[in-house]
Amino acid sequence: MTDSLLIQEIKNGDVELYSELMRRYQRKILAFIYHMLKSSNLEIMAEDLCSETFYKAYKSLHSFREVDASFSTWLYTIARNTVLSELRKQKNGSIPLEESGYTPVAPNSMVPEQAVLRGERVQMVREAIDQLPEKQRSALILREYDQLDYQEIADILCQSVSSVKSLLFRARASVKTRLEPYYYDSVYNQPSEGMKRK
Repeated sequence: MTDSLLIQEIKNGDVELYSELMRRYQRKILAFIYHMLKSSNLEIMAEDLCSETFYKAYKSLHSFREVDASFSTWLYTIARNTVLSELRKQKNGSIPLEESGYTPVAPNSMVPEQAVLRGERVQMVREAIDQLPEKQRSALILREYDQLDYQEIADILCQSVSSVKSLLFRARASVKTRLEPYYYDSVYNQPSEGMKRK
């Protein structure tokens, strides 16, 4: 059954079908919230804010109109606003990110050394993403981890598609800049052709 049909049935009174909607999106929303909270060291609140997101969505489902946005876009928007509201309450300054169900698992074929190196690289990427400004971080997570298209991200962030592309460009450039020294030293270990050590 499609999201649209589920939502229609729920609006018609079959409220137990809401658990099916939750089942479809809970993991993604929880991971997104966890990413948002990580850099503020508040990831312990992720499950509570995920529950709050689904509660808010349920309470407002009657006002949801698919012509305005897809259900997933609408849900991500509620999740983002819930997190930002909580962060403002915490007065934590910088806004968060990373981890959870997105953690890449080393394939079984990896030898322990490869798995350790991969784990280190994953951690460095996370730390680089954590340092991005909130909108760049959100855009990057929604695009790279949740595989949302530009329009969906634009709807969630209340930005134009061109602004989202700009946010993503700056986010990727920033992450690349932060990671270049690591790859230069640990992966290549030697200057590439045309590059000189300082």
